[in-house]
Amino acid sequence: MIVRIATEGQYSVADEPRLNELDNAAVAAVEHGDEAAFAAAYAELLAFVRAGAAVGAEDLVGSDLILPPPDVTLAEARTEFSGEGLLPG
Repeated sequence: MIVRIATEGQYSVADEPRLNELDNAAVAAVEHGDEAAFAAAYAELLAFVRAGAAVGAEDLVGSDLILPPPDVTLAEARTEFSGEGLLPG
C-alpha cells in the first residue's frame, strides 16, 4: 500500500491491521474533541507510515491513502478523521 503524507512524501507500507487501528484511534480522539489524544494517535500513525520504505520522488506512483500534513490541527482533522476514518473497515 502506498501512503502519502501531505507536504512530506510517499511510503510503501504493509497493509496490515495496525494501520487501521491507528486510524481508528485518531478518529476516536477527534470525535471526543481530545486534542492531546489526537496529537498522540496521529504521531503514532505517522511514525508507522514513516517506518515503511520511502518511495523516491522520481517514481510516479499513485497513493492508496493520503494523510494530512504532520502539523494538522484537531479542527482541520475533523474533516478527514470522521466516521470510518481514512481507512474504511
